[in-house]
Amino acid sequence: MTILMEFLETLLVTFRDILPIVILIVCFQLFVLRQPIPHLRRLVLGGVYVVLGLTLFLIGLDKALFPVGKIMAAQLSHPSFICSSGDLSAMTCWTSYGWVYLFAAMIGFSTTIAEPSLLAVAIKASDVSGGVISQWGLRITVAVGVALGIALGTFRIVTGTPLYMYILAGYVIVILQTFVTPKKIVALAYDSGGVTTSTVTVPLVAALGLGLSEAVPGRNPALDGFGLIAFASLFPIITVMGYAQYTDWVARRKAKQHRRSL
Repeated sequence: MTILMEFLETLLVTFRDILPIVILIVCFQLFVLRQPIPHLRRLVLGGVYVVLGLTLFLIGLDKALFPVGKIMAAQLSHPSFICSSGDLSAMTCWTSYGWVYLFAAMIGFSTTIAEPSLLAVAIKASDVSGGVISQWGLRITVAVGVALGIALGTFRIVTGTPLYMYILAGYVIVILQTFVTPKKIVALAYDSGGVTTSTVTVPLVAALGLGLSEAVPGRNPALDGFGLIAFASLFPIITVMGYAQYTDWVARRKAKQHRRSL
C-alpha cells in the first residue's frame, strides 16, 4: 500500500507539472492557429505514456539512482577504505581519493553514453551533415568531456577549492577555442554541453557530489556538494571543439602532404 500511495502521489505531482504545458499547446493550437488538433487519439495516448513514464522515472530516481550515487561516494571515501594503512592523515590528502576520481569519470562517461537527449542530437547532427559527423564519434567525444569534467569536479570537492576558478578558466578556454574552431562545429559543441545535463546524468552526478561532500572531512554539502553538473556542461564543449580542431588539422596536413607529392 505504501508503494501504491507513493506512485499515486508522484503521478498527481507529475500531471500537475505537465498540465500547464498541455493547456498552452492546446490553447495555441485552437485559438491562435485556429486549427484542429491532428491525431488527437494518438496524442492523448502518447501523453498518458509520458505521464506514466515520468512518474516511474521519478520513483526510480528516489528509490535507486540517488541512493546508489550517495552510497558509492560514501564507500569510496570511507576512512576504512581511504586509510587502510591506519594513517588518518590520508583523509585530508587529495591523492588518497584516486578511486573516487576514477569512479566519477566512469560514471560520467557511462551515463552520458546512455543519455537520450545526446542520442537525439547525435542522430540529427549525423542526418544534417550527411554522415560526416558520426553518431558514435560525437557521443564518445562528449562522454569523454563529461568524464574529465566530473573527475575534476570531485577533485574540487576533495580539495575544497573555489568553484568559480575552474568555471572561469574553463570558459576562457571555450572562448579561445571558439575563434579557432571550424565554424560549422561551434554551435553543435555548445549544444553538446547542454544535452549532457539531462535525465540520466544529473541524478547520479548530483547524488555523487552530495555524498562525497558529506563523507570528506571539512566539506559542507550545501557549499561543496553542488557544481558537478556545471563541469558536466562545460567540458563537453571543450572536447567537441578540441576534436574538431584536431580533425581539421589532420585534414589540412594530409592536403599539404598530397600537394607536395604532386
